[in-house]
Amino acid sequence: MGRGRVELKRIENKINRQVTFSKRRNGLLKKAYELSVLCDPEIALIIFSNRGKLYEFSSSGMTKTLERYQRCCFIPHDNTHERETQSWYQEVIKLNAKYEALQRTQRHLLGEDLGPLNMKELHNLEKQLEGALARARQRKTQIMMEQMDDLRKKERQLGDLNKQLIIKLEAEGQNLETIQGLWGCCGAAATENFPLHLSQTQPMECDLQPVLQIGYHHYVEAEGSSAPKDMAGETNFIHGWVI
Repeated sequence: MGRGRVELKRIENKINRQVTFSKRRNGLLKKAYELSVLCDPEIALIIFSNRGKLYEFSSSGMTKTLERYQRCCFIPHDNTHERETQSWYQEVIKLNAKYEALQRTQRHLLGEDLGPLNMKELHNLEKQLEGALARARQRKTQIMMEQMDDLRKKERQLGDLNKQLIIKLEAEGQNLETIQGLWGCCGAAATENFPLHLSQTQPMECDLQPVLQIGYHHYVEAEGSSAPKDMAGETNFIHGWVI
């Protein structure tokens, strides 16, 4: 014969109530532990007695489980991250398609993979090439004109520098001519003030022979000499040169 159905109501007897609480509390904690081991859920069990005593059980940490509980209950569910991920995925798809289109256009501009193109696409490609060629020629002409302007500017600068050098050389030439003129005038004045005759610079011809003699010197007159005789008798020196 089985146990009869027990009516759930508050136990009035204080002792019976305390015994029942202890038995069922232990059984509840045991069941929570068994459930966490068998099925691997995250379980947190908190029990306060009528006297304020705390009994708890947690399979992965009470604080961690309470934080998770608060995030789930008090923070509204938001699909922002999921929507952002989906948006980035769509953006990646668009960029890949654009990249492939640019690669095809580049090959077409290089004259490759022209087989799949129809007449209209080939005509558009021809216009693009003509436009690119015109822009390239325009840019080339612009660069050439800029280079020509730079060369003209340098040419003008060199011309001005050349003129300055010519003026400087002419001034130095005039100074040189002035100095040469002054030197000529000074030389002429010196010649006029101090005349120099050719006959004075040449020694007189004489035929004198040195004689070594101790004592009075006896002067011997050479042939053709015009020196006076009294001069030889008065001095022992021979005047061989007359200035």
